[in-house]
Amino acid sequence: MTSSNAPRRTGAVKQITSHSNPLIKEIKGLLTQRKHRTQAGLFVAEGLKLATDALEAGWDVHYLALGPDMRDNPVAQKAAATAKARGALILEVNTAILSAMTRKDNPQMVVGVYEQRISDLRNLDPHAQTVLVALDRVRDPGNLGTIIRTVDAVGASGVVLVGDCTDPFAVETVRATMGSLFHVPLYKATRQDLKDLIVRWPGTVAATHLKGSVDYRTPDYTEPTLLVMGNEQQGLEQDLADACKTLIRIPQVGQADSLNLAVATGISLYEIRRKHLAL
Repeated sequence: MTSSNAPRRTGAVKQITSHSNPLIKEIKGLLTQRKHRTQAGLFVAEGLKLATDALEAGWDVHYLALGPDMRDNPVAQKAAATAKARGALILEVNTAILSAMTRKDNPQMVVGVYEQRISDLRNLDPHAQTVLVALDRVRDPGNLGTIIRTVDAVGASGVVLVGDCTDPFAVETVRATMGSLFHVPLYKATRQDLKDLIVRWPGTVAATHLKGSVDYRTPDYTEPTLLVMGNEQQGLEQDLADACKTLIRIPQVGQADSLNLAVATGISLYEIRRKHLAL
């Protein structure tokens, strides 16, 4: 599991009024640079809801920046007290600092910096899963965030990021999850890692594919189910498609040549969970 390389801090409160403060520069870097996020093992989530979700889910928080509107907000103050008790540094900043930090004219009044969590697929126990979604080279942060949110909604087990995927901790992805990032386990994998998992998977392995001959409503989706989805533009790599036991398709009656990846994943997931749980 990814962990932070940043030094641990003792819980405290610090007022910041300068745009050139090193902590503000650090948060800016985490927002805008994937390399910086990866090296630090940290990421940024904006908004009081996401701060509350992260803290309730037990995620490690390093900084929590509060704007002036949050000084008298009881929910924000409770979040700040919880974060401070866990060793976080609470930053009291003005709106101008928040705007500069987030590059927004109307910024969220709470900005948190958290430790990343992502595990190696090779450590996963397939027998402990319900439905696992593997994404081959997903590139759009909105798609990834929406899929994570949908996985959370149906009670699936997690998301596997295969190959060169968009950053799950980019601010656009985090925002699209609407807090579900803090409740859905993430795994990283190579294509070979995924093929190895498919070989030892005890239940159904299904992949959506343009050449799929099985209607997505037909399989019984024996639990645990592994659902494999391809890249937005190129679909699933052929070697992965060949490794999957069932290639499914979602029938279309209009003129569109394909469905959006997040939509196709959502449709498939709800059918799978319907079979499992009679949703």
